[in-house]
Amino acid sequence: MSCANYVVTAHKPSHVTHTCVGAFTSPNETNLVVGKGTRVEIHLLTPQGLQPIVDVPIYGRITALELFRPKGEEKDLLFLTIERYKFCVLSYDENNGEITTRAKGDVQDKIGKPADNGQIGIVDPECRMIGLHLYDGTFKVIPIENGELQESYNIRLEELMVIDIVFLHGCDKPTIAVLYQDTKLHRHVKTYKVMLREKEFAEGPWDRHNLDEGAGILIPVPAPLGGALVVGEQKILYVNEETSVEKMMEQTVTRAYGQLDTARYLLSDYLGTMSLLVLEVNGNRVSSIKLDPIGKTSAANTLSYLNNGVVFLGSSYGDSQLIQLHSDLIPETGGYVEVLESFPNLGPIVDFCCVDLENQGQSQIVTCSGALKDGSLRLVRNGIGINEQATVDLTGIKGMWSLLDEGMENDKYLVVSFVGETRMLALNEAEELDETTIPGFDGESQSILCMNACHNQLLQVTAKEARLIDASTGSLLCSWGPAHGSHINVASANATQIVLAVNGNSLVYVEVGKSVLKEVGSTAMEAEISCLDVTPCGTDQEKSQIVAAGMWNMKVTLLALPSLSLYCEEALGGEVIPRSVLFAEFEEVVYLLSALGDGQLFSFVLDHKGRCLKDRKKVSLGTQPISLKSFKSSGSMHVFAASDRPTVIYSSNKKLLYSNVNLKEVNFMASFNCKSFPDSLAIASENMLTIGTIDEIQKLHIRTIPLGEQPRRIAHQESSRTFMVITAKFLTDEAGDTNEQYDLVLLNDQGFDIIDRFNLGECESACALVSCSLADSMAEYYVVGTAFSYPHEQEPGKGRILILMVDNGKLSLVFEAETAGAVYNLNPFNGKLVAGVNSRLNLYTWNEIEQGKFQLKEECSHTGHILVLYVQTRGDFILVGDLMKSITLLIYKPEENAIVELARDNSANWMTAVEILDEDIYLGAENCYNLFCARRNADAATDEERQRLEIVGEFHLGDFVNRFRHGSLVMKLPDTEQAEIPTVIFCTVNGVIGIVASLSEGLYRMLEQLQQCMNQVIKGVGGFSHSDWRSFQNERRSALARGFIDGDLIESFTDLRRDKMEEVVALMGKPFTVEKVLLTVEELQRLH
Repeated sequence: MSCANYVVTAHKPSHVTHTCVGAFTSPNETNLVVGKGTRVEIHLLTPQGLQPIVDVPIYGRITALELFRPKGEEKDLLFLTIERYKFCVLSYDENNGEITTRAKGDVQDKIGKPADNGQIGIVDPECRMIGLHLYDGTFKVIPIENGELQESYNIRLEELMVIDIVFLHGCDKPTIAVLYQDTKLHRHVKTYKVMLREKEFAEGPWDRHNLDEGAGILIPVPAPLGGALVVGEQKILYVNEETSVEKMMEQTVTRAYGQLDTARYLLSDYLGTMSLLVLEVNGNRVSSIKLDPIGKTSAANTLSYLNNGVVFLGSSYGDSQLIQLHSDLIPETGGYVEVLESFPNLGPIVDFCCVDLENQGQSQIVTCSGALKDGSLRLVRNGIGINEQATVDLTGIKGMWSLLDEGMENDKYLVVSFVGETRMLALNEAEELDETTIPGFDGESQSILCMNACHNQLLQVTAKEARLIDASTGSLLCSWGPAHGSHINVASANATQIVLAVNGNSLVYVEVGKSVLKEVGSTAMEAEISCLDVTPCGTDQEKSQIVAAGMWNMKVTLLALPSLSLYCEEALGGEVIPRSVLFAEFEEVVYLLSALGDGQLFSFVLDHKGRCLKDRKKVSLGTQPISLKSFKSSGSMHVFAASDRPTVIYSSNKKLLYSNVNLKEVNFMASFNCKSFPDSLAIASENMLTIGTIDEIQKLHIRTIPLGEQPRRIAHQESSRTFMVITAKFLTDEAGDTNEQYDLVLLNDQGFDIIDRFNLGECESACALVSCSLADSMAEYYVVGTAFSYPHEQEPGKGRILILMVDNGKLSLVFEAETAGAVYNLNPFNGKLVAGVNSRLNLYTWNEIEQGKFQLKEECSHTGHILVLYVQTRGDFILVGDLMKSITLLIYKPEENAIVELARDNSANWMTAVEILDEDIYLGAENCYNLFCARRNADAATDEERQRLEIVGEFHLGDFVNRFRHGSLVMKLPDTEQAEIPTVIFCTVNGVIGIVASLSEGLYRMLEQLQQCMNQVIKGVGGFSHSDWRSFQNERRSALARGFIDGDLIESFTDLRRDKMEEVVALMGKPFTVEKVLLTVEELQRLH
């Protein structure tokens, strides 16, 4: 296996870290700006809800995000800082619909201790300056003059342990309030005036000492009241120059606040309890504080008031929500808060497992997501599922169409065509599909086309003729046929028009009237016609102005109607004919899709003004001929591409997207929307007709299984069809003390119902979980590793290994063994069990001591580690990820009954996850958000080289990885290139699901060149450098990325304008072309 790897995101970060509201895209619009770790989303507030406008990656981890409007600006600007001490000011270009960089800079100091409580970035309400707290003991000032940012400088800050800083409102000079903790752990708030000319602090208007010990948030209060609120765990204090008002409250930890107006604020605590804080005012003085709980929501990270009582709640621990505040109590909830919409958040993902629950050859992943009461399991599946409603065994289907009833509201008939015959299926009185007949239909011929026509008529086209039938009586009204001896090969129609290919190369245009089919014209084509389409697009949805014809000379020809004059044509190239063409309108853009006989699909944008096809793109959807058919889902138009890899084509942000359907093969598809089967599709395969509903059209489908407690570990057991989940929850005893309770929860793997629960004892926490067979036994066990955590111990000195079995849906404890420390991980190992117990790696055997009775016995161990946190095994190899000693490769030698060290990485990496890619290559993630790849030099000349793991790849992911697992989110077919690419799935704290794919040396070199050329042409948002962002960096060293390709950047190639694509490819030089690069990138997209 190659040491080169491709890292790409399958699910973007979903946890919300920052939000702000303002007029960013237009002076008269309200925008919500959302920061999600390493991405920024811009939404527009509309009467229908939040409408996404822009979603862009940021080359850095966002630490501050604020909208501000300097003098002279018509709309707000966005100030953004990242963890690596860089900032930018962004604006929105309405003409191009793009974010542009107005200013940028580097604020890193050569010396200084990074702030313990994280970076703080704030903007003065009067837009006179920007303040940054990046290092202990300094406050950095960026003055703003005439709307322009000036050179920054530092002012010494006496307070070292800063908790929060805000600007105060209504001050003649920029004034900050600093919440800090002293060396005796007491908390205080102090204010300073920032003297911009003197570049120093002056004494502020007020200060307060010895606040609530849990004081953690400052809330600036706007003028005319001014001052600030200090939110603690038991007390809220309002303070300004003239007055000070306190309010006691029940003990809690407030995580977020949102301002409704000058005197009203929302507070949300760590349990998701939302409260309304009201400053009661007498004149311009605050007389008292009122605080009332108003409802339960997700635990908030941010709160942003939008309008009309609507608030956006951004969460890191649960789903983000759009909520409506009510003045009257809601009886169903017992509160004043209504959740209007939820936005799924997978983070933090602490563990996951890959399963194929439907036995389709495609993995789904089940994640342990969320925290505290927002804990849940999330079932994540790639592609679009079909939920079967009915199936009929039918072989040899050659075509299929649905026909509406007389009211033109619901589908009544399903027409199925076979060689030499056509059958009609209809819903009977029992709402079941039954075979029927319509007198005017030719049932003894194979149908080429059937559909509803204007004036309540039905149309059937066979090789002999086109027939017009009265939909009410079923009688034949008229027919049109070619000259004697001729036959119809291909047909397409809409409600008023028919186009037919007669004798291969003659194109005939027929118009549909009331009881009449009128031939309008015909023309001879230069080659035989393979497919036709006359779907109306644009303003006139009744009649098409153009007909598209796929030709045997590998061209697509467009003719104007009714004249049949040449509109334009496009040579497809190659040696495979187009088998299906279709006009499709997405987001007011008209596309022409042309599908070939080898599974390739061309897409073009139809340019009416230029009378041409532009923006040519090509994608591989399968290996067999494709049949294209449009359908509606949730009110939007989509296209179904039926083939050996069925795909739904749709559009988002004016980009065509392709989602695979989770069926192995589809030959034909027809919409079938009736009372018995609403919003359904009829799908024909080689031997079966299926009617089913289709999932929501999106790339990844996420199903939530709420637990109400935090899941920590998960394992699946095939034999018992169950999942076991380790959960944790906080319980309050009679004395008021809070204790953490760990449970082993058993769920069935179909409905995810809880079928049993095993409680662990007091002070015992579960750390590890695996499902495996032991020794030669065919039985599968759940094995759990635990630790006893006592207040007087720095490290757990005792733990247990529990071996449990599922019997008739119930858990039974088969065996337990005490260990001399915490069992941090467990792995099956050739019928034995490997366990990381504190600093030791232990190997256990499962021995039968008497008939039916087994015992777990320690066979050997390996020491020399700090903490054995992560272990992976392969054959006789064992890879250990240590707390702070990177990775070590061990081997078990059965003849010596010993585990010995083969090689180690001597770096001081604090590991968070490890995986074995093959016997010589290993993948690791560490706590500074980096990935690295190590290789064993088994053939090296010296012992020293053989005992050292060589680092061959380094990459900054920008997210905290909790787990790697071998697997794939997509169905890998054996005849495709992607089947040869091994993949590893990873999940992160921010809710990211990603893929690490091993690349061949040749593909890696090509992608490395593409990556370099894209960085020359495409600049990052805010002017941040891609190479700096992806550089490996921790507290000890930094190095340029190597051995890894940034798949997110590579796959953004498909979003570029054609001229930008050509510019990138021109830099790459020969033999590369835009088509070749696109094909490669689109194949890589199929990895996820």
